[in-house]
This record gives sequence, structure tokens and C-alpha cells, in this order.
Amino acid sequence: MTPSPEILRAHRAVMVAVAALLVAVFTVTFGPSPSASAEDTIGIAARPASADGADDGRTRFSYQTTAGQTINDYYLVANPGSVTQKYTVFATDAFNNNAGEFALLDTAEQPVTIGQWVRFDNGANRVEFALAPGESRLLPFTLEIPANATPGDHAGGLVASVVTPGDEVTLDRRVGTRLYARVAGQLQPQLSISALDAEYLGDWWNPFTGTVRMYYTVRNVGNVALATNTSFGVDTWFAIPAASPSGDGLPELLPGAARNVSADVPGVAAWLYLAPWVELKPFVDSPDPANALPVDPTSRSTILIAMPWPLLILAALIAGGVLLAGWRRRREAQRAEEWERFTAREAELRAAERTPVDVPSGSTDHRGSA
Repeated sequence: MTPSPEILRAHRAVMVAVAALLVAVFTVTFGPSPSASAEDTIGIAARPASADGADDGRTRFSYQTTAGQTINDYYLVANPGSVTQKYTVFATDAFNNNAGEFALLDTAEQPVTIGQWVRFDNGANRVEFALAPGESRLLPFTLEIPANATPGDHAGGLVASVVTPGDEVTLDRRVGTRLYARVAGQLQPQLSISALDAEYLGDWWNPFTGTVRMYYTVRNVGNVALATNTSFGVDTWFAIPAASPSGDGLPELLPGAARNVSADVPGVAAWLYLAPWVELKPFVDSPDPANALPVDPTSRSTILIAMPWPLLILAALIAGGVLLAGWRRRREAQRAEEWERFTAREAELRAAERTPVDVPSGSTDHRGSA
């Protein structure tokens, strides 16, 4: 049966709608990256710059400041794309997301710390303008540190954003540059380890090839942004290593931020008593050597019971066999003693029956007399 024209038109309409939806999804998922090249229709480029717009080699804004100080600097924004675009440049605050990575607030969110301290020529912490293809603009700005700013690191970023509206979705392309201000005062660079827990993973029948998995939280309890090198391992009885220690690194944590971490130590035998441990060696992750600070390492350990079931079963069988053998030896010894006592009594009785009766001297036997 041939479909009617109305059914065919409805079918074509559905297919067109599905195709449009797929194009929208593709645009959102696979659209141009923030580091767009000159061949892209839309492009964004932004970096720190000197007063004449030259590249001074910086990859971030980083300042050593005091409370109440004002700093002047420059941000260069360029359009490497092929069409004129409207740019929004703004300052915002940084935070560590759920994965513990450095992140900046969404474009629509208002900053409350260092992002509020930045002012462009218009007196606000954001500015809008259009750039033709190949055009750039040098943006002077000031960083005004409040008189009551707390000592330590304050982190944020300068962001250049291009918003492209669409029929289905609105795409916000952003390029960000990190912004750090370390306010002078009592600096406390410190990381802590909390909620350390561990579990033993392995086949119960093979106690020699298990894995210890550790779960812990690294928290920045100081006022300086810190990254860290991490060492972890497992000890057993008398602090003997149960496996070779391993190492890893954690990216920068901002003051007050935390990150949940898991780590595996393979090749650990189930020695019943295990002591998993973690050690942090924090450092300031900055290209500016002036930001470096000495930071004390920190460590923590816990206790893990790993049952070596095959060895325990074997030990129970051996112990049972030893106890049974001892019981049998004692039983046999008891029976031997009873037999010796019995035979001794029997020998005494037989000896008594064979002994003759003695007649006293001077006695007269009147048997048979008339």
C-alpha cells in the first residue's frame, strides 16, 4: 500500500526536525574550542600584555600586594576569526570544582572577592565591545586591593567571552587567564589529610596478589594556593613495607578548597594487619619564583585488617591436627598407665596364691591319733 502524500509530508517534517536537532547537538558538543584558529568563523584570543600591547611572556596575572594597594596592568583581546564579533571581557572569581580542578564562575555569576577588585576604564569589572576580523584591543585595568583584604592568596581570572545565540541553544565561548593576588601578612601554607579509609581487594583463595585501595580527602586549610606531590604505600607487622610505595601529583588547591582522592597499591599480600599511609609534599605551583614558599609535608595512616583465609584455614587444620595428635597421645598414655596398674595387681594376686602357708614350730598334729 502506497503512503498518502500527507503521511509522506509528515514523515519529511519529522526527519527535518531530527536533522536540525542533531546539528544543534553537534554544534554544542563539537563546536570550535576556546583556542580557535584563524580558519574558524569565530575566534577568541586573549593574554597579558605590556603597556604597548607587546607580549611580555606572562601566562597569568600574578601580584605580590599589600592591603589597600592599587595595581595597573593590561589585557590584550584579539579576534583571530573571520567575522566581526561582540566580546564581553570581565573579571571573576576562581574555585575548585568537584574534580578539584581550577575553574572560573559562569559568565552570568557575580564575583564576590578578587573579581570585584578589578576595574576597567568604564569603572566596572566588565566591558563590552566589537572587534573586526584581525582586530585587537588593549584593555587597561586596575586591581584595587581592599584595605581589609585578608592575607594570603586570592584567585580569579580575566575572561574574554563571545556569546552566539541560536534557534535551539546559546553557545558561550570563553578564553580565561588566571589572576592571583597574594596579600602580605601572616601566610599559612598548609594541606591536611582527612577521612582516610582503605579496603582490601583480591581473591579470597589467593592472599598474595591483592590490592589496597585508599580513599582520603586533601583540604587546603591555609591561605596559600598549593599543589602537592603525593606518596602512598602499605606497611605490615613491625613497619615492614608490604608493597613498593607509589606516587602521584594533585593539581593546585585554592585556600578552603578540598578534593576527594582514591589511590591503589597493588601486589599486597593479606598479612592480616596492614597499615596504609599517605604523605603529601605541597608546593606553590607558580612560574614566578618569588611566589615560592617552604611548606611542611604532612602524612597520615590507618589500620586495615586483611584476612588471609586460605592461610587461616590451613593454620586451623594444622592446629586441629596438632591438638588431635596431642589428645591421642595423652589418651594412649593414660591407657598404658591403666594397663600397667592392672597387670601389676594381677601379678600381685598370682604371687599371693603361689606363696606356701608356714606352720609354727612346737605345734602337734593330732590328726589320726587313737
